[in-house]
Amino acid sequence: MAHQKLKELYIDELKDLFNAESQLVKALPKLAKAADSEDLRAGFEKHLEQTKGHVERLETIFKSMDENPKGKKCKGMEGLVEEGSEAIEEYEGSVRDVALIGAAQRVEHYEMAGYGTAVALAKQLDEDKHASLLEKTLEEEKETDAELTALSETINAEAAEQSEEEPAATSKSHRKSSSHRAA
Repeated sequence: MAHQKLKELYIDELKDLFNAESQLVKALPKLAKAADSEDLRAGFEKHLEQTKGHVERLETIFKSMDENPKGKKCKGMEGLVEEGSEAIEEYEGSVRDVALIGAAQRVEHYEMAGYGTAVALAKQLDEDKHASLLEKTLEEEKETDAELTALSETINAEAAEQSEEEPAATSKSHRKSSSHRAA
């Protein structure tokens, strides 16, 4: 009985990850388009291709269990994607890029937590092939997070420089979007 409940939880976790990754396949092109930095844009485009691979890996796991990956909405990812969209609207230039990196890193950390849980459950259920696929995705998520951290060092400095050059324009833009949200 306990084994069956654990397997149900495992499937539920995988469905959550599948929906989260599917949401990202739709969101990443918007982030790439909004990025001011060519390096950040390229990073989002690279991660989009990886994310498509993550979806395929999850589909492989579901197929091996004769399960349907659909049927669950990942509300956590939905909120994180929404925050990324807000950053696109609220900021511009390299300051927007800083906000996009922050949003993307929150997504990566959320995914790392989800994949870490799924790997542990797969191992507990003796699903070694699943665990191997999930660990590969987990490592890619960690690499993406590290790449975002490296990009942030340059982009944060550019944003600080831009803010010093145009403090009135940045704060005016932020006030406008803040008052728009309050309305």
